[in-house]
Amino acid sequence: MPAVSKGDGMRGLAVFISDIRNCKSKEAEIKRINKELANIRSKFKGDKALDGYSKKKYVCKLLFIFLLGHDIDFGHMEAVNLLSSNKYTEKQIGYLFISVLVNSNSELIRLINNAIKNDLSSRNPTFMCLALHCIANVGSREMAEAFASEIPRILVAGDTMDSVKQSAALCLLRLYKTSPDLVLMGEWTSRVVHLLNDQHMGVVTAAISLITCLSQKNPDEFKTCVSLAVSRLSRIVSSASTDLQDYTYYFVPAPWLSCKLLRLLQCYPPPEDGAVKGRLVECLETILNKAQEPPKSKKVQHSNAKNAILFEAIALIIHYDSEPNLLVRACNQLGQFLQHRETNLRYLALESMCTLASSEFSHEAVKTHIETVINALKTERDVSVRQRAADLLYAMCDRSNAKQIVAEMLSYLETADYSIREEMVLKVAILAEKYAVDYSWYVDTILNLIRIAGDYVSEEVWYRVIQIVINRDDVQGYAAKTVFEALQAPACHENMVKVGGYILGEFGNLIAGDPRSSPLVQFNLLHSKFHLCSVPTRALLLSAYIKFINLFPETKATIQEVLRCDSQIRNSDVELQQRAVEYLKLSSIASTDVLATVLEEMPPFPERESSILAKLKKKKGPGTVSVTDLEDSKREGGELNGGGERGPDTAAMASSNASTPSPSADLLGIRSAAPVGAPASAGSLLVDVFSEAGPAAPSAAVNDDGFLSSAPPSEEDPAPPLPEADELLNKFVCKNNGVLFENQLLQIGIKSEYRQNLGRMYLFYGNKTSVQFAGFTTTVSYPGELQSHILFVPSCSCMFTNQYTSDDWDTACDSTSPRNKSVSAEKLQMSLLIFSLCT
Repeated sequence: MPAVSKGDGMRGLAVFISDIRNCKSKEAEIKRINKELANIRSKFKGDKALDGYSKKKYVCKLLFIFLLGHDIDFGHMEAVNLLSSNKYTEKQIGYLFISVLVNSNSELIRLINNAIKNDLSSRNPTFMCLALHCIANVGSREMAEAFASEIPRILVAGDTMDSVKQSAALCLLRLYKTSPDLVLMGEWTSRVVHLLNDQHMGVVTAAISLITCLSQKNPDEFKTCVSLAVSRLSRIVSSASTDLQDYTYYFVPAPWLSCKLLRLLQCYPPPEDGAVKGRLVECLETILNKAQEPPKSKKVQHSNAKNAILFEAIALIIHYDSEPNLLVRACNQLGQFLQHRETNLRYLALESMCTLASSEFSHEAVKTHIETVINALKTERDVSVRQRAADLLYAMCDRSNAKQIVAEMLSYLETADYSIREEMVLKVAILAEKYAVDYSWYVDTILNLIRIAGDYVSEEVWYRVIQIVINRDDVQGYAAKTVFEALQAPACHENMVKVGGYILGEFGNLIAGDPRSSPLVQFNLLHSKFHLCSVPTRALLLSAYIKFINLFPETKATIQEVLRCDSQIRNSDVELQQRAVEYLKLSSIASTDVLATVLEEMPPFPERESSILAKLKKKKGPGTVSVTDLEDSKREGGELNGGGERGPDTAAMASSNASTPSPSADLLGIRSAAPVGAPASAGSLLVDVFSEAGPAAPSAAVNDDGFLSSAPPSEEDPAPPLPEADELLNKFVCKNNGVLFENQLLQIGIKSEYRQNLGRMYLFYGNKTSVQFAGFTTTVSYPGELQSHILFVPSCSCMFTNQYTSDDWDTACDSTSPRNKSVSAEKLQMSLLIFSLCT
């Protein structure tokens, strides 16, 4: 860079800055700035042409005013004019102003690009560097389009100076990050890779940043860089601090370049060439050996540089996961850092050991540090370090140390920071489930977890313990006994009440033989918590009460009295009121056999991935839970992980037979279709309306798009039902409105209302495409004798803008709805069916 002459001091700028600093108030500063802006504006508009020095001085003042937070709306053209100057200082100020103030959408971009092209072709290294810096600072797509093909040529040209190559590599990296589709290396790939062999270390350092970014997106194109990177790394690691004097930092040769080389190698698998792999292993061993050597300087910069290379080398060893000796050595080296006085080193060591714990080669070596990690969990002052210690305990846990780790995590949970309690709860629940051999220990652990941190126990956790208890016959009695004892505590968390209500409602009979846990004692214990709970928990307890009537007939009178009281049957909450009324009526009119059928035990849950593990992955983000964890969860905990994603719904307790085949499982008959051609009687009308095929309706074929076609199917091959038609139709037994069918093109919804024996049904056909349907018509088939009871009112139409969800169909016909007042090219066809129900 040329030296700045003495005459370039710009005394006027120094005086202006001094005046601004001496202002006593904000008003005085604004007044001085406005005065200066007026002076600069008059100079730029004056008839007298300004020389380069004056332009530079005034542009500098504008730049300083902008940095103070004031808007600048003039002076851009003068800054562009400075780019054509042959003086370095004037051109530098022009480029600086453009980099900071010129918008990428400015009308001056074309003039700026022309000036940059002139500088790039000037072969003056100083001017070329200024131009490249401006391109990188602006980094707009327009500049990428203009210079993406020119910069690689400058980078690999043999006559380009080293300083220009450095700037070109970093400039190209900036453009690739902002507009990767415009930066196409193509023929330049091999020549860019060979910059790793350049004699100038600065060029190599800049080039490797570019190559690393390119390799992450296109690894196959740049795979030849592996051998060159290993060769360059070997030369640096084996060199003495005196060999690379210009690039030695506190007795550590080229630490930044070494870290970048190790990071580049992490983009690729281990080298296939035996010689290259052996040389790389030798480099890694050398780095580990140097870490054991006494420091050559007591300054913190020396240790930081050496440890930076060490941690990158360990990251590469973990990435390869193929050298047992190196993995164990890395683990031992990290173990030494666990007790280092520097907090950052302890944090990095714990973080790296979390990854090491997932390797089969180093898992046992990591476990040897369990006491140190537990001590860190208890004594560390920094919450982030404690969180990494908890992560490491979770990662190193297996069947041999599960009970110890879970006990320590539970102990820490009582005093843990609130920010990590929810995550800790999930991890304890996962470990207890995954490595449980004794199911009574699992139940004790989860109940203890609810007692210690009940506020942070999500629904997935207590759902999971319910699912496992239901799936394991040998733990049901113990679970009932344990939860009964837990409920006797004066202060009991609501989640404990939920678990207790569910388990006692299902398996309370297993402990009813003990006078201390007789049926009436169980009921009184649960009901004592009733008034302290939220509405969902009260609803669950009401379901448990009706279950008690089935399990213990002697409690029927007591429970009916509770259900009959005004606080239940006249409750302001509709859900609680409905449950109380229905359960009271069910217990009063149903026979013992019907009651036993309706209220039989919940069937085992299907085997699926643990919902707790899924929640932890979602909370921690992708990549936190390894694939090994998932496989182990399915393999080792398969016999325990009986539960699935569905939680123990409170309503499901009262009608648990719905998923168990039994004579009364299909009370409404909506799962069975009447034989084709059979007449529809008055008693089977409801069944026929909601069945998949009407009794006398001509079957409709389903085409590839999922639409009903008008062509009748053959007698031998009845038409298949719509996808998920069973689920779509069944929900309308309890709902009047909702989406009946939906695919990429069409959405069909239903809105219906009933008064005594009359009903009215609207069918909505929503166009989900951007084009209009041509010749769209609707046809209604009248099944059997229903033809005389149905009045069809065709083709009512209104306008709509969006597809409706199941909750939005209520407002579809409301003329006052804001949606229906919108204007759209899409039509919503409504077919109205008015029919009477036979009595």
